[in-house]
Amino acid sequence: MHIASTLTLLSPLLLVAAFASAHAPTGPGISVAPWGTVDGKEVHLWTMKNCNGMEAQITDYGTIIVALKVPDMKGAFTDVVLGRSSAADYVARTQYFGCTAGRCANRIAGGTFTIDGVVSTLAKNNGVHHLHGGVRGFDKVVWSGVAAMTQAGPSITFTYRSVDGEEGYPGNVDAKVVYTITDANELKVDMSATTDKPTPVNLAHHTYWNLAGHASGSVLEHTLQLPASHYTPVDATFIPTGEIKSVAGTPLDFTTTKVIGQDFAQLPAVKEDPGGYDHNFVLDRKPVKGSLWLSAVLTDPKSGRRMEVWSNQRGIQFYSGNFLDGVPGKDGAVYAKNAAVCLETQVFPDAVHQRGVEGWPEVVLLPGQQYEHHMVHAFSQAPVQP
Repeated sequence: MHIASTLTLLSPLLLVAAFASAHAPTGPGISVAPWGTVDGKEVHLWTMKNCNGMEAQITDYGTIIVALKVPDMKGAFTDVVLGRSSAADYVARTQYFGCTAGRCANRIAGGTFTIDGVVSTLAKNNGVHHLHGGVRGFDKVVWSGVAAMTQAGPSITFTYRSVDGEEGYPGNVDAKVVYTITDANELKVDMSATTDKPTPVNLAHHTYWNLAGHASGSVLEHTLQLPASHYTPVDATFIPTGEIKSVAGTPLDFTTTKVIGQDFAQLPAVKEDPGGYDHNFVLDRKPVKGSLWLSAVLTDPKSGRRMEVWSNQRGIQFYSGNFLDGVPGKDGAVYAKNAAVCLETQVFPDAVHQRGVEGWPEVVLLPGQQYEHHMVHAFSQAPVQP
């Protein structure tokens, strides 16, 4: 069953009722089915498909992308995102698979910040620091979802109100995340938010990518390009020092395409750090296409799948799945270290403590302003490795 454009005026409840027993669309379209409950609220799983057969499964719990099937050089479709089998599994252990991280993604040093003389105290859920919005961040709440067939393609709009004081943050924040699958084989992610009090807002899309397939093992043979000639160094607890340094001559230099594992030995495990990449890169913001700039190019040389990431954000966190430790995944998969990478376009980590520092973007959203974060993940095929 497909959603016609005339259904865009229906309420969320009517849409759910209309498609509760639907199966995945056989052609371009959208379907939705019940997917359990979280905190006493019903959770749903949407399936969107474009005219080429590219398919996404997304849940309103955390706006998680549960599955994304894209073709290889031979036209074979494979699910390229790590995930879990049910809503209950995500509650038990999310690992932030496929979610929207917020209200303020990445780390805030010491779990506290001050705005206009007012101190806010947050959960310390990452050692002595705050991470990805806290104990119950945007990835662990049920959003409201409305599906529609748009001119761009099948689309789902998720909304959530984060109330004043939630996880220690000031102000009511109204957040929106829109996922769209285009007929150009693009996954578009558009995030926005408003507030009634000054508050940090930094929403990040946190999919774990393995272009060979979610159950195919290590991604260290994938190639990566990051058009970023600088990065923000961190201390032993992953908090930025406030410096902005060149990647030249370091293992962080991805300004030209290289194999992810090429310089891995230069990033060894140290104490509680399992080693590997978990760094914020300062994007050069070129080349530009419309209002977005190239942020990453990831390629699997064996299948030929290629993903370009375009965004309007100043930074991108490249994380090589270092803390994956045998996480049970969907379809019986087990995700070990380096089974995927995350490419999280974002405001820089801990930017709330670097306000006014040259080169650092503003993370505090003010009343009357609108936070806007736009991403396009464009999938294509490159020549297959012999």
